[in-house]
Amino acid sequence: MAMIDEIRHATHANLCTNPRLLSPLALAQIGDTVCDLYARVYLNDQFARTPHELHIAASRFVCAAGQAAAFRRIEPHLSEEELALFKRGRNAHSGTMPKNASAADYHTATGLEALIGWLFLSGNDTRLNELMEYFFSTGS
Repeated sequence: MAMIDEIRHATHANLCTNPRLLSPLALAQIGDTVCDLYARVYLNDQFARTPHELHIAASRFVCAAGQAAAFRRIEPHLSEEELALFKRGRNAHSGTMPKNASAADYHTATGLEALIGWLFLSGNDTRLNELMEYFFSTGS
């Protein structure tokens, strides 16, 4: 995941905004991209795939249901501060709802994405990597 560290450092050097001041939906948008990048790197490291196979496999991790399941694996390992950030994202309402996701999964995924976005923008790579290990684990 060294590539992600380099991207975060390059991105962070250009940011003048404190992640705590961003809206939960802005954090979720960043977190969604970070989750997608982690999924593609993780899957690419597992074995070689065609671009289409990589897209299909990654979409199983980064869809609302996949992220809600990942949150259930991550939740027991969260600090109070991280759980509060998750709840801030979960409770934010974008005014739209995807047609292929339940409301509960969608809100849970948004909360997880907000947390991931906050960790990424805060430069807390060690913690982000720890949580992403749970994200991709198959058990609890």
